[in-house]
Amino acid sequence: MAELRALAFVPVDIDALATAEGRIAVFITPDLKLSAGARRLNRLTKGALARATGSEAWEKMSEGKAMTLAWPVGLQAEAVDLVKLSRRPSPELARKAGAALAVAAGSSAMTVLVEGTARPEEIALGVALRGYGFDDHKTKKGDPFGPATFMCTKPEEAEAAAAPRIAVAEGVHFTRDLVNEPANVLTTTEFAKRLEALRALGVEVEVLEEKALEKLGMRALLCVGQGSDSPSKVVIMRWKGGVKGAAPLALIGKGVVFDTGGISLKPAAGMEDMTMDMGGAGVVAGVMHAVAKRKAKANVVGMVGLVENMPSGNAVRPGDVVASMKGDTIEVVNTDAEGRLVLCDVMWHAQETEKPAAMIDLATLTGACIIALGHENAAVYSNDEPLVNAFLKSAETEKEGAWRMPLGQAYDDMLKSPVADMKNIGGRPAGSVTAAQFLKRFVKDDMPWIHLDIAGVAHVKADLDLSPKGATGWGVRALDRLIADKFEAKD
Repeated sequence: MAELRALAFVPVDIDALATAEGRIAVFITPDLKLSAGARRLNRLTKGALARATGSEAWEKMSEGKAMTLAWPVGLQAEAVDLVKLSRRPSPELARKAGAALAVAAGSSAMTVLVEGTARPEEIALGVALRGYGFDDHKTKKGDPFGPATFMCTKPEEAEAAAAPRIAVAEGVHFTRDLVNEPANVLTTTEFAKRLEALRALGVEVEVLEEKALEKLGMRALLCVGQGSDSPSKVVIMRWKGGVKGAAPLALIGKGVVFDTGGISLKPAAGMEDMTMDMGGAGVVAGVMHAVAKRKAKANVVGMVGLVENMPSGNAVRPGDVVASMKGDTIEVVNTDAEGRLVLCDVMWHAQETEKPAAMIDLATLTGACIIALGHENAAVYSNDEPLVNAFLKSAETEKEGAWRMPLGQAYDDMLKSPVADMKNIGGRPAGSVTAAQFLKRFVKDDMPWIHLDIAGVAHVKADLDLSPKGATGWGVRALDRLIADKFEAKD
């Protein structure tokens, strides 16, 4: 896993600023009230901070952004980063400020002069989330991230508050690593191996191989991978940190390690991006890593279906009819609508064996989701108002875009088949909705359920505030927040 920048919280020592190496960061309020440390830096730099904050560029700069003074006179540091931030910023602004510092610092060591600024733990989270790079397959590696030392008025409190957030950041990085990996590296076997490593954190991990899946009747899932040389698998991860015997929250992830579209072959342009089609499984893995690392007092089970969708003489064909684990038959009209075939069997198995209190599935499921919502929001579908409202609140708190979408009988009717119980695709109109409606057929009547179509948010082409371009780790923070707020035992 990509290593997080080492973070430390220490008492404020303004006398040490003159000899600090790497970079120094200081927070200055929009009304230009300088802290004691900022005043010391201003004197050491012969008034450079005052000149910078009195400039037109500073006036135009939005809150949470940073201005850099390179190689300042009077200091050993290579730069001073001035961050415009109020004394009591919102969590979102505090994270953005931390992320801005991470971008400015690159791999350099950082001394962050927090002093009286509130939410140092959120600033640290921003530093941790934005300090990420994936260069495993480059011959010239980037420099490792230097440490970040936060000078705080109450360092013990800041460190305690930051610890669970840093655990979540590790889960986000775990997800990003998985989603960024090329498919020739992250095969179904390698994916399962990386999930088995979660045992070191106390997660119970069970791997179901193809013979076991055949015995269980997961024919919908198996048909997706039958054209590939990579064996299909289901990996079950159980974190038992809550009340013994209490029903867990079940997280279900689509893990198509590469999606050619099968016989319904995708266009060549952009097909290389389909290494990220296991994004749902990647998020589930990251959440399991996060809850285990922070020792969440909750019972959570993560289940992922790992397959590769390839064209071959053994591949499933358009027009084939397969039977699901539930027993319903499915006419495979389009082999590129494969994710729902994977999910439906894993969802049914989760309900049959784990008896969860609620179930949430995640998948890079449809291009239609991107057409509807772009790269700003995941599509959210649900049959349960309290559960979906709790999730949407968690997503808003973490500023991970999520938008509720409709379900209804008219959409379900679009899945009618003349030769089987249903088709696996309802046509071009409302493509994300009919995909969700397909999955709803495999949700038991009394099961609270959310479907998250993350096709537009799992992997992006441009830098975001809290992540560089590529895999984002979207959903790890929101789901961890949901678990903490709704499913975790309270002291």
